[in-house]
Amino acid sequence: MSSTPPPAAELPDELQRRLSVPDAVTIGLGSMIGAGIFAALAPAARAAGPGLLLGLALAAVVAYCNATSSARLAALYPASGGTYVYGRERLGAFWGYLAGWAFVVGKTASCAAMALTVGTYVWPGQAHAVAVAAVVALTAVNYAGVQKSALLTRIIVAVVLAVLAAVVFTSLSSGAVDAARLDIGMDATAGGVLQAAGLLFFAFAGYARIATLGEEIRDPARTIPRAIPIALGITLVVYTLVAVSVLLVLGPGGLAAADAPLTEAARAAGADWLVPVVRIGATIAALGSLLALILGVSRTTLAMARDHHLPHALAAVHPRFKVPHRAELLVGAVVAIAAATTDVRGAIGFSSFGVLAYYAITNASAWTLTPAEGRPAPIIPVVGLTGCLVLAFALPLPSVVIGAAVLLIGAAVYATRRVTTHRQ
Repeated sequence: MSSTPPPAAELPDELQRRLSVPDAVTIGLGSMIGAGIFAALAPAARAAGPGLLLGLALAAVVAYCNATSSARLAALYPASGGTYVYGRERLGAFWGYLAGWAFVVGKTASCAAMALTVGTYVWPGQAHAVAVAAVVALTAVNYAGVQKSALLTRIIVAVVLAVLAAVVFTSLSSGAVDAARLDIGMDATAGGVLQAAGLLFFAFAGYARIATLGEEIRDPARTIPRAIPIALGITLVVYTLVAVSVLLVLGPGGLAAADAPLTEAARAAGADWLVPVVRIGATIAALGSLLALILGVSRTTLAMARDHHLPHALAAVHPRFKVPHRAELLVGAVVAIAAATTDVRGAIGFSSFGVLAYYAITNASAWTLTPAEGRPAPIIPVVGLTGCLVLAFALPLPSVVIGAAVLLIGAAVYATRRVTTHRQ
């Protein structure tokens, strides 16, 4: 009787490689083209005024560097966990742990924020109840298998892109367009542009979802480096078109004052019929973001549990669905509790801080790659690391203070665990 072990994909503690390039690109788009574009433009306009587009360009440059570094590392280390794995392998256990901590805590708050966004659009008077229902439903979808998540994400992305295209076309073809509203003038400040870039980065921070799913992507060395830049490029084009069209009809001041900027743009363009469509699009976009966020956080939780930084029981993989079911259920439960009891929309700034810290470690890890390992041009990780740190500390002061405190708590937990382990 043969004692040959089964292929890795069939082992009970391994995930299966089921995602193709289109699947990976779709998940990346679902993570990026989500609720951020419906909500992030207004606070960015308040920070930068007429310099909003400069902030968008700066965020895109930093995102490109981060994406390139992530792609090279993911091709070399195609395992669940993303920068948690890269930091551990390239910089040491502490930096990998800190990246995982920043990602899990920050993105869990983002999950709750997206859930509440769904509730606010669907039924404002019962936002918390709807948010919890959305978390439960999408956790169930993820539990049933990553291919079903990719299929649902593809539908969501198609709907959201159609809504955004309608907003862009209606705005640009209306009589409310005024090209002078794009003039930067002397009102924009460097600090305002940097803060806007940090806030807008929240809307870009989704391509890492492709890397965190590295263990479930077919031919990762070829697929990941292709999927990440494709997803980022499509997102940048969409965001630029939306930002320009909204600025043309509302102007920096009108955009800054808008609670729902795309809805206000539709009204300013004289297309009241489009307002409910935008509301539906925002709801679907938030659902898409929530779906992808739960997917990514659960995979990083899986990776940290495998290394005993989190309870090892969370490293279990479902024998039938081949997903980290315990990690998904825990993440879903924590997000549901947060969505039911708190208002975490103010956590966007904190989430941006955590994600920028995460990508700073990504770029530092990419810098250690050798040419034989696929190191990007040295300027890429240097600009990415510098950009992440600058944008993180340019965020509103409360976000910086809370974000730094959470990272320090994570470091203290790590140190305490190390001391306890050595004493045993």
